[in-house]
Formats: sequence, structure tokens, C-alpha cells
Amino acid sequence: MAPPLQRALSTVEYFTFGFGTMIGVGWVVLIDDWLGRGGPGGAMLGFAAGTVILLPIAVTYARLVREIPDAGAEVAYTESVFPATVSFAAGWWMVLAYAIVCPWEAVAIGNLLARVVPALDTWPLYEVGGRPIYAPRLALGMLLTALIGLVNYRGIRPSGLFQDATTFGLLAVFAVFASLGLLRGEAANLQPLFPSPGWTGALVSTLLVLQIVPYFMTGFESVAKGSEEARAGYDPRGFGRAILLALGAGGLFYVTVIGVVSYVFPWRPLVDEGIGTEVAFERAFSSRRLAELIVFGAVLSLLKVFNGNFVAATRLLYALGRRGHVPGVLGSVHPRFGTPAAAILLLTSLTAVASLLGDALLVPITEVGSLASGVGWFAACAAFLARTRAPRGDAGRGPAPVNPARGPRVTARLGAVVGLALVAMKVVPLVPGSFGRAEWAAVVAWSGLGAALWLGRSTPERPGAQVRASG
Repeated sequence: MAPPLQRALSTVEYFTFGFGTMIGVGWVVLIDDWLGRGGPGGAMLGFAAGTVILLPIAVTYARLVREIPDAGAEVAYTESVFPATVSFAAGWWMVLAYAIVCPWEAVAIGNLLARVVPALDTWPLYEVGGRPIYAPRLALGMLLTALIGLVNYRGIRPSGLFQDATTFGLLAVFAVFASLGLLRGEAANLQPLFPSPGWTGALVSTLLVLQIVPYFMTGFESVAKGSEEARAGYDPRGFGRAILLALGAGGLFYVTVIGVVSYVFPWRPLVDEGIGTEVAFERAFSSRRLAELIVFGAVLSLLKVFNGNFVAATRLLYALGRRGHVPGVLGSVHPRFGTPAAAILLLTSLTAVASLLGDALLVPITEVGSLASGVGWFAACAAFLARTRAPRGDAGRGPAPVNPARGPRVTARLGAVVGLALVAMKVVPLVPGSFGRAEWAAVVAWSGLGAALWLGRSTPERPGAQVRASG
């Protein structure tokens, strides 16, 4: 029997993984896009409303992970109530949702640091999609990928400490510049609150922002992927607390950043010039040091997003491997470090190769990653509903069904509707922001790879064969 995963995580780590996997660098590099869509009022309302809309999904995950602490999460939730193909598909698409973030961050580290070190934009090697790939940026991405891979190979404990340090470091930086902004800003900079006048303008502005919120808030559910690695004696109710706290803190973070930046610097010139958060503060305070501090916070944010998504993706690959859905070696555990070593090595290698493409070709795949999150969220909520109808203790049906009370069922139904709506926004051609040719090509490619792995699996699905953590 394979050794178990190392058990070392506490609620602090589960919060930092949930929050850290969710908050990236969009609050620095995309603030002009958010304000251009909705103005200060629409952007803040959009992220606040998005947080509320995602709450039913978070609550459903909190209930599921308490009952079923399994690294496979969506795979484990669906496998005893749906056909094996559905269980595999849910897990396979969630792998993409997390895994694609890793090469994106490997590329983004160079883009971000070039804001303070222009010398990184030298020595072009080649072009992809009309964009040059610079040697210093590429080297930084490769070094970062190797670092994340090494930290995770050595154990979940060092990975958790890394996540704690980067997450709380970001929050400390955030507290500094947000406090300064509130002291120096002016209410006049917030006007007008919306790009278009009237209640219809406010509504449209808010909806334009709301459409992109799920992409920037994916990650709170990653807590479930580390649920087998809780320290001995851990209260499983802590998983749910961490999920809900991460979602709430993430929504508050985004709303506060939008408000503070708009309070410090007039938002229309910010949008017209396409400047980021650090430039807005640099101009408002005439301080290059403050801008560099914000970039430092963004680097910390990038590191934790990379690490958090890396952990989630490798645990899903591990869970699929031990079930025989993908090559069984991915389900192996390092005898000394207690980590899914093969899955970690595979994702490290794939991240390094994908980062060679630069951000030009990663953009469409990242869009598909947002679809994948919707698929996983819908599958989890649908599995919860199916479990409330399953007869308790039915032999061969896996874990006992979850609480069938009306309240939880209503919450899960709302979560399923939200997940399905997110998928529809990407696949229905009439919806703004739906997939184009490049995104559909990525969908076909990922689906084809998954189908090949499923058809070539060496271990057929056996009811009750899954391995779950006890307690």
C-alpha cells in the first residue's frame, strides 16, 4: 500500500491556500480595465456582488469537504453518484483550471519586475504571436518554476510555510498602501462613480465587471484539494471556515483596492493612460519607493498564486492517478517527504515548457481555465444534490450522503445555477466574451488528451476503490 500524504496543515494554511490561490496580480496590472468597465462604483459593486453570488458554491464545498476530506475533491464528490466518466471529466477540467495558472505566473514574473527593472526587456530570443520572448524574463520564469517545484517536492509543510509568508507579506503591504491612500486621497477623484449616467448606466457597468469576477476569485475551493494533509486531530469543520473566510477576505481585498486607488488618483486619466496601481500611487505621492513597495506586494501575490495553484493541480493529478484514471505513477507518494512526487515533477516540467510560449498563446488557454472552474463548481454542487437523494448506507455507493436538509439543498441548487451560468457565458456565441477559435481549439485539445488518457487507463473503475483520508 502506498504511503499516505504528509499531514501538517492547520486552518492558517488552509486560509492562506484558499485566499492565496485566489488573489493574483490583477489588482496591479488590470486596475485600468476594471475601472474602464465599471468606474469605481461599478467595479466595487461588481466584485461585491460576485462574492455574494459565489457564496452558495463556497458553502456547498464547505459541507462536502467536511464529509469527504479527499484530495480529489470534485472527483471524490461525484464518483459514487455519477458514472465514472463524469467523475473523471470533473477532475480533469479542474486540473486545467489550476495547472494553466502556473506557466502564466512563470511568464508574469518577468512582466511584473520589468516595471522596476527595465533591463529585463533586453536580449530578445524569439517571438510568439508577435510578442518577443526576452532572455532575462525567461530565465526568471524558469528559476521560479524550479523553486516552486522544489519547495513542493520537499513536503507540504515547507509549501504551507511559503504560502503563509507570501500571503501575510502581501496583506502587510496592502495595509500600508491602503492606509496611506485613505489618508491622502480625495472624494472628488471618485467622480463620476459610473462611466455612464443613470441607473441603466450603473447596472450595465456593474454587470460588465461582474462577468469577469469569477475568474479573479477562483481558488477558495482549492482548500478541498489539501484536505488529506491536515495535521492529526484536525477538526474537519475548519475546512469550511477557511473556505468561507478566504472568499470573504478575497472580495473585501478587491473592493478595497479598487476604492483606494480611485480615491488616490482620478480614475478617468488612469483608464485613458492605461496605468497600473503602482503608477497611480507613485504620481499621487511623488514617491518611487511607494510604487516599488506595491510591486513587491504584487510579486508576493504572484508567488502565492503560483504555489497555491501548483498544490491544487498536483493533488488532483495524484487523486486521479491512484484511482487509475491517469497513469498510476501519478498516484504515488514519496516515502520520505509524503508528497505526490511524480505529479509534482510532471507539472514542473509542463510549466517550464509552456512558459516558453509567452503570454500571447497562454491567453486563450487561460480563458478556457475559467470555463473549467465553472464545470468543476457545477459538478460539486450537482453531486451534493445527488447525495441528498442517495439512500444512506447503500452498499458500494461510497461515502454516506450529506445532510439532506432543505437549506443545504437550496444553497447547492443556487451554486449549480451559478456554475452552469459561468459555463454558458463562455460557450454561448451571443454572450460578450464568449470563446473564439483559439479558445475552442484549446477546449478540443484538452478534451482530446483527457479522452486518450481515459481510454488508455490501465485500471478499470471499481466501485468503492477510492482511497480517502480518515478523519
